[in-house]
Amino acid sequence: MRLVSEGPSPRLNAMCGIVGYVGQRSSSEVLMSGLARLEYRGYDSAGVAIVSDSGSLVSHKRAGKLGVLAEDLANSPLESGSTGIAHTRWATHGAPTDANAHPHLADDGKLALIHNGIIENFHELKEQLVASGETFSSDTDSEVAAVLLGIAYRESRDLTQAMVNVVGRLEGAFTLLIVHEDAPGVVVGARRNSPLVIGVGEGENFLGSDVAAFVAYTHKALALGQDQIVTITKDSIDVMSFEGEVVHPPEFTIDWDASAADKGGWSSFMAKEISEEPEAVANTLRGRLSPEGEVTIPELDSLDVSLIDRVIFIACGTAAYAAMLGAYAMEKWSGIPVTVELSHEFRYRDPVVGAGTLVVSVSQSGETMDTLMAVRYANELGAQTLAICNTQGATIPRESDATLYTHAGPEVAVASTKAFLSQTIAVYLLGLYLGGHRGFVSAELAAQTAQDLHNLPGQIQEMVSTGPRIKELAGWMADTRSVLYLGRHVGYPVALEGALKLKELAYIHAEGFAAGELKHGPIALIEPGQIVFVMVPSPRDPSSLHNKVVSNIQEIRARGARVIAIAEKGDAAVLPYADEVIAIPPASPFMEPLLSVVPLHIFGMELAAAKGLDIDQPRNLAKSVTVE
Repeated sequence: MRLVSEGPSPRLNAMCGIVGYVGQRSSSEVLMSGLARLEYRGYDSAGVAIVSDSGSLVSHKRAGKLGVLAEDLANSPLESGSTGIAHTRWATHGAPTDANAHPHLADDGKLALIHNGIIENFHELKEQLVASGETFSSDTDSEVAAVLLGIAYRESRDLTQAMVNVVGRLEGAFTLLIVHEDAPGVVVGARRNSPLVIGVGEGENFLGSDVAAFVAYTHKALALGQDQIVTITKDSIDVMSFEGEVVHPPEFTIDWDASAADKGGWSSFMAKEISEEPEAVANTLRGRLSPEGEVTIPELDSLDVSLIDRVIFIACGTAAYAAMLGAYAMEKWSGIPVTVELSHEFRYRDPVVGAGTLVVSVSQSGETMDTLMAVRYANELGAQTLAICNTQGATIPRESDATLYTHAGPEVAVASTKAFLSQTIAVYLLGLYLGGHRGFVSAELAAQTAQDLHNLPGQIQEMVSTGPRIKELAGWMADTRSVLYLGRHVGYPVALEGALKLKELAYIHAEGFAAGELKHGPIALIEPGQIVFVMVPSPRDPSSLHNKVVSNIQEIRARGARVIAIAEKGDAAVLPYADEVIAIPPASPFMEPLLSVVPLHIFGMELAAAKGLDIDQPRNLAKSVTVE
């Protein structure tokens, strides 16, 4: 059931990491561990605040990576305490400096606040506070909330009531966490249009911007809803609305453990996650598809399939390309018209959407702000909404009518890899589900497709093993300044995904094109030495696409391009015209792209490595894009 959200639409939100803890452990250890697991979100400063065992508030923050803060704390440890909050900041208001880092202090240094988001009316509030004699030590909007909360606490002498009194004055998007030295053993949080989840332990409780913050300590969690306030102690969790009404948030179990978010000996999280692509596909399929092709997903039972006469996918980046790929299969298997739209464009063109439209959002994190706002818009228009998501307790699933979780496990590297495959598989399952309910898929096709899908993990593992050869190719291309990608039909989204990975990771020009568009403009880019990856359909495909793509290869080779073809094993027609051939095992047309994309993921990673770049945290990017 959809959890309806109300409140203003955010203009902008930051991509910060937040951790809160009350219990019996050393809060410093818990907080720093949580921040380390949230590094993937992107940040430029970090800090912690602890209510010490002696009853005083101690805090330290630094610009730069978490290691800078960790080194400081190792050399000059804070006083021990079992209550605290911690933060990694992505700069919005004010440069990434020590002063602008969080936590921010107020009430003569007795109160500490951390904040994720944007307080849109901070300038007006700050002018009022300065006029009343308050002073500020940072350029942030966040410090305004800290000062307001300090004043409200002095008036009420109750930390939760102070939060209630202040949140109504703030406009925009925010998650706030506060502690006060007069309230040891208490952390209070508030959420509006920015993620916050609760970790439930025994004799300890946690808050985090996602479950990675506390999964090392508990697998039991509660989903905090829109415009809600939470107060945790070591033995209690109390949730209320901004209006003061008691709330009982839904509980869920985290289905992966902390070790899944560790590198486990791999050189990077991306390398580890590419190695997990076969497992991610198997986990998305597990228990959902019988050998006869019958799809069993109880979570979809809340959808009224009989009403659906149109499907619109909304997504961004890699998720959009997964939706594009899956849409080819869904339309063929279900007989329902399918379109794919970028989330940030969807609601600004006044789309025609109604009860017969199923709007399917695709988001690994479930917090992508563009997609969340598009889901809310679809809800307002009366569409049925379905979320395809990898993260439990996220906002988009909570605000959708149904959710299809991919169960791919944590994806820490900023550039997505295994999520692309698992999201595509989820769309395939949805297509078979709709086709089965509509009686559109024959028993023979359903059974054959089920067999093809169950064969995929082993075939993907074969492609993962091409890593050493791809690394060699990347090595001699380290100085490359431009790479083009061509594909037709299901190969087109793969070309787009391959190009995106190279942009994200290697910071060079890369473009994906539909191969049929080549003569309509892009062929002008071909010059001697230009590297072009080409997705070649199987020669067994009854369509004529194989011959057309081979012709494309001949056209660009004639103009001096260096062609790297991804083609089926034994495809003799490609060999005379390609400089390199990366072979994929024989597969049906809709399975081929899930094999072709694996070497492209590896190539992006290895070219970045050859250039000496940070593979897991590319510049200017964050994993959870809560920016609209």
